[in-house]
Amino acid sequence: MGLVVRPSNPALVAVGRSLREHRDQLLEQWSVWVGSRLAQAPHIQRPTVDRHLALLVDILIEFAGPLRRQVTELWYSACEVYGQTAAARGLAAGEVVEEIQQLRELLIHLLSDTVAILPARQAMAAVLRLNRMLDRGLAHAVVGYTDALVETLLNRRGVPIVATEPEEDEVLQRVEQLEEELTQLRQMNR
Repeated sequence: MGLVVRPSNPALVAVGRSLREHRDQLLEQWSVWVGSRLAQAPHIQRPTVDRHLALLVDILIEFAGPLRRQVTELWYSACEVYGQTAAARGLAAGEVVEEIQQLRELLIHLLSDTVAILPARQAMAAVLRLNRMLDRGLAHAVVGYTDALVETLLNRRGVPIVATEPEEDEVLQRVEQLEEELTQLRQMNR
């Protein structure tokens, strides 16, 4: 049995269509930008980070469609894991913020023509909705980053301990779980 979904408003449909059409370009540009920071953590390989970026973009695409309510929690989880991975990559909290802000900047450039042809009221609603989702994702990424940092630095008594970095396999396993959740949501909608 499929999910009960509400139809999307025309502005979100247009944004979703544009995101789908330009997915690979968006992902490539974001990946190149993020990839320049990967030298700090050679134990988290670029294909794993690229896979996580693709997951975030794919969830964002679904957010602009009829599954927007169903993928909201998945977006939060994926962003939180992204923050945890950023901590494992050795990034500062501000750097994980910059990486998601870079996605926002790329979306602005990518969607500007699409949004410009929409009626002003619909365009504003679509832009605000997308920005709100990015802001909330950003907050969850920072929470994931902070949780990972606290977990690796302190034990129950507040005494610093020697931290072990999450293994690439752990990161990849969590990304795979999130990908599977997205696939299941898409299949239930058919």
